[in-house]
Amino acid sequence: MNIIVSIVLFIIGLGLVIYFAEKLIKGAVGTSLSFGISTFLVSVIFIGFDPENLAVGAAGSFEEISGIALGSIIGASMVAIALAFGITALFAPMRFEQVPKQILVVPILAVLLLSILGFDGKLSRIDGTVLLISFFLSIVYLLRLSRKGLDIKPTGEVAETLEEAEELSKWKSFSLLILSLTAIIIGSEMLVTGSETIIARIGLSDTVFGMTILAFLVSIEELARELPAAMKGRPEISFGNVIGSILAFFLFNAGIIALVSPVTVGTQVLMFYLP
Repeated sequence: MNIIVSIVLFIIGLGLVIYFAEKLIKGAVGTSLSFGISTFLVSVIFIGFDPENLAVGAAGSFEEISGIALGSIIGASMVAIALAFGITALFAPMRFEQVPKQILVVPILAVLLLSILGFDGKLSRIDGTVLLISFFLSIVYLLRLSRKGLDIKPTGEVAETLEEAEELSKWKSFSLLILSLTAIIIGSEMLVTGSETIIARIGLSDTVFGMTILAFLVSIEELARELPAAMKGRPEISFGNVIGSILAFFLFNAGIIALVSPVTVGTQVLMFYLP
């Protein structure tokens, strides 16, 4: 790809991500208010889902490259949990009115389930089915907790954001949420595609590129989901993205990946990467 085209893709992609990050918050808050669902739960279901990670993992599984299939899950989780959420907390420390233990245990169990199913050295199609069922049961469980008032809630509400969200109709809010998610994903893809050519010109190896710069570039999407929300006083959206990402990566994505083709789980993955 031409270097000028790559730079243009990079700039447009970054612009899309930055612009629609704020729209994403407005759509998420508006959707939760309109449908009577907590903002945290909307964030778990919609903002945490990562279709591009699923596409990479499924392709790796189909081509029988287990390193890519499992690496897409573990690597992306590290970016969402440690890097993006860590940077978010540095710039916008988050305080919560309540953080129920019943919610905190869900993502931990998701990681443990994948580890247990892969302990025999393989993720079979049956394992994939179990993971998918567990994903939907987790969402149902979180819905039940939400109805009981057990939710992650912030200490403060930002009136301006809520007022703007309330001005939108139910379907306008939902449409804005989906549009923003789509734009951020497209922008991230353009950003990464442009960056790959630029970095290739510099002469970095694929390994160094994949472990450092590519991981950081992909995290821009996670930052775009988490940081603006926390800075606007909506930390439950940021934390919802983290929990949603874990459930999406370790249950939904892993389930689909295993259904596409059984995945070999090496000893190094079980003993080092997953822990």
